[in-house]
Amino acid sequence: MANNLSKEKRAQIVRCLVEGNSIRATCRLTDSSKDAVIRLVTLLGPACLEYHDKHFRGLNCQRIQCDEIWSFIGCKEQHLKPEDRGQGRGDCYTWTAIDPDSKLIVAWHVGSRAANDGFLFIEDLKNRLANRPQITTDAYGIYKKAIAYVFGVEVDYGTATKVFHTPKDDLRIEARYSPSKCKEVTKKVIIGEPDEDHISTSHNERHNLTMRMHMGRFTRLTNAFSKKLENHAYAVAIHMLWYNMVRIHQTLRATPAMAAGISDHVWEMDELIDLIG
Repeated sequence: MANNLSKEKRAQIVRCLVEGNSIRATCRLTDSSKDAVIRLVTLLGPACLEYHDKHFRGLNCQRIQCDEIWSFIGCKEQHLKPEDRGQGRGDCYTWTAIDPDSKLIVAWHVGSRAANDGFLFIEDLKNRLANRPQITTDAYGIYKKAIAYVFGVEVDYGTATKVFHTPKDDLRIEARYSPSKCKEVTKKVIIGEPDEDHISTSHNERHNLTMRMHMGRFTRLTNAFSKKLENHAYAVAIHMLWYNMVRIHQTLRATPAMAAGISDHVWEMDELIDLIG
């Protein structure tokens, strides 16, 4: 079991997981049992959530970009059996808020794409900020309602809507999973006076790619999808703290936490493991 593993073995397992390996691949690479790997995730995940909740407060982020990324638990929504609905299976969305200057993931929320989850996410974001931010989202209506309700007029908020070109031959099998080309971006001021030059969600969309590359549970067209919502949320928490505290961002030459003033050094993997206690 995970609580009997050495610190070196734990660090090896987490390194594999945050580099995009599935649970079974991690078992093979580290010569560990599946139970031990999952147990480690269920120990480290809550510890990462607790650390983030405690230390990512009073942030002076001038700009925030919000987006949500799709995944699924057990099976996709259209394949759910009636008795499985409401049981933590089917489509799952991870809402994320990134500071494009420091690349810090300020807040995230794992749940559905419903209004309640959107409001919880935006409320958590507000509680972590110490100043009036400029926020950019896409045109999804839940964002507009949630930001207006939670921030009131104490925010500069705009939306960026991308219009994609759809070629006539997109129905070809080889083109089904190719990204469509963006034809134009429509920017709109919703609340306050946001700087239109900075109405963008490009940094958050780039982090969506990072999530899919570094978490096997998010990789498309594989069988590495999550089987339990709880473990999915723990895996996301581990990734987010690793991304903020351990991973050096190439353009910053530092971790996002260092750029945001949260940490004064690059965390070693051992420091992440030590959160378990």
